[in-house]
Amino acid sequence: MTTWDDFGAFALTALLLWAAGAVAAALRRRAALAAVLTAAGICVYAAFIAAYWAGLQRPPLRTIGETRLWYALFIMVAGLATFARWRYRWILAFTTVMAAVFTAMNLLRPEIHDQTLMPALQSGWFVPHVTVYIFAYAVLGCAFLMAVASLFSRPERCLATADSLTCVGAAFLTLGLLSGALWAKDAWGDYWSWDPKETWAAATWAIYLLYIHLRLRLRARCRRLAAALLIAGFACLQMCWYGVNYLPAAKGSIHVYAQAAPQEGAVLSRIRFTL
Repeated sequence: MTTWDDFGAFALTALLLWAAGAVAAALRRRAALAAVLTAAGICVYAAFIAAYWAGLQRPPLRTIGETRLWYALFIMVAGLATFARWRYRWILAFTTVMAAVFTAMNLLRPEIHDQTLMPALQSGWFVPHVTVYIFAYAVLGCAFLMAVASLFSRPERCLATADSLTCVGAAFLTLGLLSGALWAKDAWGDYWSWDPKETWAAATWAIYLLYIHLRLRLRARCRRLAAALLIAGFACLQMCWYGVNYLPAAKGSIHVYAQAAPQEGAVLSRIRFTL
């Protein structure tokens, strides 16, 4: 049975494959090799998630550490898709760095991973809502990289790529909001409560919608503003994902779940939901 203790071997293998793919992408006429190596790394990482899911007997989506697994996987999927479509030779290097950072955080700061799921998480909306959101975060992470690149060279080409990525990411973000609202209605009786996490999610969604409308109407006349919006949107994503957990207002959030521990005295252990 695969456990968290096995993560290091899978992660190292995937990171080596991704690094090799990034090197191959930087070389001329090695695009096919770069794609194969990157895809192989994705398969290794996905294999761990699948095996870990089977071992936990629940989706590995409950804790922030577990969602970092999915983000590292999806950022590489988004990076590979961007490389295959637009042939930016540097994109795999940057997505590999991002995946390595999130993987290192999991290796250096492992959390307690058990089989427990709070009652509110035992819902059919749990897996689709969280995975859709994390995939949106990954695609919008690539859009962020393109926005930063646009500040240094070939701004219109980079932003044209960012436009496509942002449209896809915003679509999945919208699906995440809608599925979350339906889940909230089922779990708490209301579609929306202006909880701190929900408020940041709405603000993030608004930023990406503003970017899309700005690019549709003004396009070439607002390149720096467009790039700034994508950078601001990415910063808001980080608040939605984990930053909001450190705000004082989050202490009373409905996205914080409590469960009575089995030990004598019924000590409450607080488990933070991640999206």
